[in-house]
Amino acid sequence: MAIDSKLKSRIAAAGQSHVLKYFDELDEAGRNQLVEQLSKIDFEALPGLVADYVAKRPEIAIPADIAAASYYPVNPSNDDEKALYAKATELGRKMISEGKVACLTVAGGQGTRLGFDGPQGTFPIGPVTGRTLFQYFAEGILRNQEKYGTKLDWFIMTSKLNHESTVAFFREHGFFGLDEAQVFFFTQGTMPAIGYDGKLLMSAKDSLSLSPDGHGGTLLALRRSGALDRMRSKGVEAISYFQVDNPLVPVVDPLFIGLHALTGSQMSAIVLEKTGPYEKLGNFCVTGGRVSIIEYSDLPKEMAERRLPDGSLEFSGGSPAIHVISRGFVEELTEGDSLKLPWHRADKKIPCIDATGNPVAPESPNGVKLESFIFDALPLAKRTMLLARDRAEVFAPTKNRTGVDSVESCRAMLMARDASRLQAAGVSVPMREGGVVDALIEVSPRLVADVDDAVEFARKRNLQSVVRGDKVCFE
Repeated sequence: MAIDSKLKSRIAAAGQSHVLKYFDELDEAGRNQLVEQLSKIDFEALPGLVADYVAKRPEIAIPADIAAASYYPVNPSNDDEKALYAKATELGRKMISEGKVACLTVAGGQGTRLGFDGPQGTFPIGPVTGRTLFQYFAEGILRNQEKYGTKLDWFIMTSKLNHESTVAFFREHGFFGLDEAQVFFFTQGTMPAIGYDGKLLMSAKDSLSLSPDGHGGTLLALRRSGALDRMRSKGVEAISYFQVDNPLVPVVDPLFIGLHALTGSQMSAIVLEKTGPYEKLGNFCVTGGRVSIIEYSDLPKEMAERRLPDGSLEFSGGSPAIHVISRGFVEELTEGDSLKLPWHRADKKIPCIDATGNPVAPESPNGVKLESFIFDALPLAKRTMLLARDRAEVFAPTKNRTGVDSVESCRAMLMARDASRLQAAGVSVPMREGGVVDALIEVSPRLVADVDDAVEFARKRNLQSVVRGDKVCFE
């Protein structure tokens, strides 16, 4: 394949002609690969990116008017809120049943930190059965389809690294009972790594050094993959967004979805009460009248530790990256096939080739990777809505093998959530000191999506108790 003259001119105008240095000596496959990569780069915007994010290090400035964001409480605190929550829940259920809601899972990562060789979504997390992360979501979708008499389209964002293995996993497991046509896989975009001299780095003579463009890139990938068009054609108005490492998250939350719609929000977020000033969650703030998130590492110590008269943290609201996003807002942010979000710089040791084409494994950072964060869309929304949720019901991330946010803690929280639902249904569940379940239990999300389901499940099974020390899966 020859390179298009217009693309060649754009590359030259951006000062990046070095990427074609070895083009003539490449085979056909190598040329095709490189041209495909180059054709996806906005070379007109590249000099500005280099100037803003490489030539200088962006300063993280904390606005003078920053304040903690307010949010709807976990439980309504007065009659007006009770009425609002009831109305919102009814509307959310209606939207789900009418096919106006779709699920979106960000699943581009591998299970490396878990000591697992494969896509993170294929990791076995079930405390008893080892059902995988993907299976939890798939069965949750199936149950909600039954509850609301509808079909929920499920959009799954993979990466180049795990796309084929993810799709193969679903096929191997018969899409866990879902209709194959309702599951839409699409691949996350990439950004080229940039050397400190402002030149694009190359991993080989026929390839740029590329890395994922961040979870903010999900939005542009939705457009480029045709997912947005599909949503529009099916009448989807709201996107239930969650990450693959969190099996506790409800795949659809009627109250959350309903409040999003009732308030006219373009992007809404779940809020968790932080466990301490330095918990690794982004902080919900307000500045310039707009909701934004300041990363835990960027909030000044004085602000992070500041407390209210009752002793609670002033900046108490943390983000677990659970959102409802209006489809129309995604269309606005990606209009013109470009992403209207800021970039974040990360200095990295990036394997590449040198000026003579020889591979280099740097011992210190040699360039910059750029990524976008989805929470940066919040201040761009005309209206936002924040809703607090009990973390025991919605958040158990599986990021590490042991310790905080680990496989161990996730399984314990899954059992605790299932035990709580069974207890609410009148089932006696053995507990140890400290409220730890004294049995290994697992309740299939295919049967139970909420407390109401648990009550009906226990009634049908005439389930009255769980035996201490037992190992049981209800499915």
